[in-house]
Amino acid sequence: MAIVTMILGNSGEGKSYSLKHLDPALSGVINVMNKPLPFREGRHITKVATDDPFEINELLPKLRAPIIVIDDFQYIMGNEYIKGATQQYKGDAAFQRYNQMAYNAWSIINTAITQVDGNKRVYILAHVQEENGRTKIKTIGKMLDEKIVLEGMVTMVLQTTVREDGNFFMTQNNGFNTVKSPEGMFPTDLIPNDLNAVDDAICEYYGIPKNGVNPQLQIA
Repeated sequence: MAIVTMILGNSGEGKSYSLKHLDPALSGVINVMNKPLPFREGRHITKVATDDPFEINELLPKLRAPIIVIDDFQYIMGNEYIKGATQQYKGDAAFQRYNQMAYNAWSIINTAITQVDGNKRVYILAHVQEENGRTKIKTIGKMLDEKIVLEGMVTMVLQTTVREDGNFFMTQNNGFNTVKSPEGMFPTDLIPNDLNAVDDAICEYYGIPKNGVNPQLQIA
């Protein structure tokens, strides 16, 4: 069982930029939108471009990198929705379409949790939406909102916040979000938006070697 962490936030608040200090030799990115990372060193991180949930489920257990990032997770659902926008769905077909999108999103997280080696860390970067006064991971359709709480599938959920003194991750729930982290893992409620520092904290907390279990240390 891998350690899966969600990194949530609005566009432009530093989710992708938080990868800046990751060691390219230890990291790989499933790049859903096939876009460049927003820092010069990003070209050295191995990336696999796909928004196909079936391909992602096939890839996850095979990737050798101990740090795996799924960037722009919500577009797995969003792209699937847009690609079918010109089709005429009626009755059960329309209902089944949303069910399939929900299943595909759930299955990726479930695959990361159940089929990826336990010393690896999977980071799911996604946008947020507001629902009943709280921010949560952005989804499409009612099934994931009413029947499944995606954040409930993982132990850690961090969320971006921007202040005058910089960009940060929230580590503890403030009553208006779905943020959570294990007791004592992080020293404060706000930490710099540095995914490498987050990964260091996770490895130290659970006694995991930084380089994982595979000595080849490459994504595929």
